Amino acid sequence: MHTPHVESPPRPSARHRPAAVSAGVLGVCSALLLVLVAVEWRPLAGLDGDISRTTHRWAVEEPGLTQTSRILTDWVWDPWTMRLLCAVTAALLAWRFAARWTALWLVVTVAAGTALQQGLKAAVDRARPVWPDPVDSAHYAAFPSGHAMTATVVCGLLLWLVHHHGASRALWRTALVLAIVSVTGVGLTRVWLGVHWPTDVLGGWLIGALVVTVSIWFHRRQHPATPGR
Repeated sequence: MHTPHVESPPRPSARHRPAAVSAGVLGVCSALLLVLVAVEWRPLAGLDGDISRTTHRWAVEEPGLTQTSRILTDWVWDPWTMRLLCAVTAALLAWRFAARWTALWLVVTVAAGTALQQGLKAAVDRARPVWPDPVDSAHYAAFPSGHAMTATVVCGLLLWLVHHHGASRALWRTALVLAIVSVTGVGLTRVWLGVHWPTDVLGGWLIGALVVTVSIWFHRRQHPATPGR
């Protein structure tokens, strides 16, 4: 008797290949930018300077927009605001959805991203822009931008969780728009306020996206058939 052909499920290696490719591309881009910033590659430093001088001049000439940027970057998109959002989400996952493993995964990933960020800042030790007429101030080394990296990690993970839990199309689109606005907006405010070079923000975005990609891959590998747990 002829046995009908049944298509076998994809092998784990094939299923995880897109994540590996994405992580590889992000890793290469992050490492390249890190090296160019660390060695102070002149063309890149010159481009940073040109953009920063222009945006700083605009920030001085537009005090209303500058004040709005300070409110957004210091309160709405501040790294501690993002970490608080992560903590609230982790609590909901643990008690509302009984997904304690995922809650722990979320907290550990954000903590690891913060540790990586601070380690890179100390290793590169890049000076922040200095202006005779500053519109804002910031502490610690410049590369990568902590605001940009934290927003990328938190928003990226939360966006994936919304999709992972089967949210409605309207909720997914709302979350996507909020994530894009937050990640892009916080990066632009850091450059506008003159506390980061553009490549600091780019580095925060790239390294943050790498952390998100690797973390999601790990979650899928540990719990391939148990959504949200």
